[in-house]
Amino acid sequence: MIDLSFFAGLPVAVLGLGKSGLAAAKALQAAGAEVWAWDDSEDQRAKAREAEIPLVDLHQANWQELTSLLLSPGIPHTHPEPHPVAELARRHGCEIIGDIELLGRAQRNARYLGITGTNGKSTTTALTGHILELAGRAVAIGGNLGTPVLTLEALDLEGVYVLEMSSYQLELTLSITFDVAVLLNISPDHLERHGGFEGYVNAKRSIFHRQTKPRSAVIGVDDETCAAIFNELKAADEQEVIPVSGERIVPGGVYVQNGVLIDDLDGQQVPALDLKEVASLPGTHNWQNAAAAYAACRAIGVDAPVIAACLRSFPGLPHRQEILAVIDDTAFINDSKATNGDAAAKALACYDKIIWIAGGQAKEGGLGGLEPFFGRIVHAFLIGEAATDFAAVLQDKMPVTLSGRLEEAVPAAAAEAKRHPGAVVLLSPACASFDQYRNFEIRGDAFRDLVTALPGERGEIDAGALSTAGAS
Repeated sequence: MIDLSFFAGLPVAVLGLGKSGLAAAKALQAAGAEVWAWDDSEDQRAKAREAEIPLVDLHQANWQELTSLLLSPGIPHTHPEPHPVAELARRHGCEIIGDIELLGRAQRNARYLGITGTNGKSTTTALTGHILELAGRAVAIGGNLGTPVLTLEALDLEGVYVLEMSSYQLELTLSITFDVAVLLNISPDHLERHGGFEGYVNAKRSIFHRQTKPRSAVIGVDDETCAAIFNELKAADEQEVIPVSGERIVPGGVYVQNGVLIDDLDGQQVPALDLKEVASLPGTHNWQNAAAAYAACRAIGVDAPVIAACLRSFPGLPHRQEILAVIDDTAFINDSKATNGDAAAKALACYDKIIWIAGGQAKEGGLGGLEPFFGRIVHAFLIGEAATDFAAVLQDKMPVTLSGRLEEAVPAAAAEAKRHPGAVVLLSPACASFDQYRNFEIRGDAFRDLVTALPGERGEIDAGALSTAGAS
């Protein structure tokens, strides 16, 4: 637990008692602060009572006594309208900060490596941490990835905090200047929370705030918005600016060409690794993630051959194109995190022959944009609320089975796979899980359990055979 003793004896408000909020309240309490904790949910307040965290209704509190409000990043403080408690704090001149801000104030001597972007930041954060750990660095990994930062180990001058930073968290983090800051990509998301696309871009871009040389900005240039940010920062020449790409040559950066990771940081265009051999990183989107992690680790001081060796052993993240098993020569892939069409498209682009399990609670856009990948799908098994609507879209393009639930879809897909040598069974739902499962993790775990129970001979994973489509 991080020492927050600089708050000893002071009243501190904590609004939002989810995972990170509870961790922050406990850390503040352990440091001797006077904690005023609140959540609008009675269930969350009950959890706080169980943890013996003092509750104060912040809607009715005496704000003259408070100087700091620790806000859960999921609670709006500006757009579309501020939470009433955030408005009270602002009216009384009380600072509004997040738990990562407290980490920065407590651990001023450590190094910070921050990673943001609309997509891919969890994989890139985990991959970067994996490389640094294997390289023998003192490292702690957390943030939006799921581990509350105030539960991490305290690090010294040689230590590196590798933090996944959401746009919400960046808005609430004032003190950290990242030694290495990574921006992967930007596409429209969370626009209502930022007052539109420009506000969202500004939140993401703030990861580079106050950087000066030798600090480094690693920027994916595969979308127009980030390419423009790269050009602006490069022209300003305030920090080291490194371009990365999963699909094209970027002089002076790190990029992937025909699946091969190329290191041009020293102008030598050195082939570092054939990513087609890394089963946990399929497709151009993951190749950009790998390029960004490679560049970030080089910027923090890890030798290139060490990074390449560590990339080979990355196990991947659960529920993100996670290869669960190869059974009777068929790979079963858990991509439960794909809760919308854009996310599913990234998985569908990676494999040439797919038995697709899709459906759940549809989001706006449905299957729009997936048409280019329909030719790769040899059979679709549909589940959840969206099954009937998805069937209407797909039935003229491929064989479709209305399975209803994973319990019916998985064995049926496994049986169908025997008729299509070389196919993969891919759970990439293009839907939220809430019609049948509390979250995408539980859905993915259910898929894993069903795959584990399947009969058949288990085999080895052939990364090259799985990722042929990703080379296109």
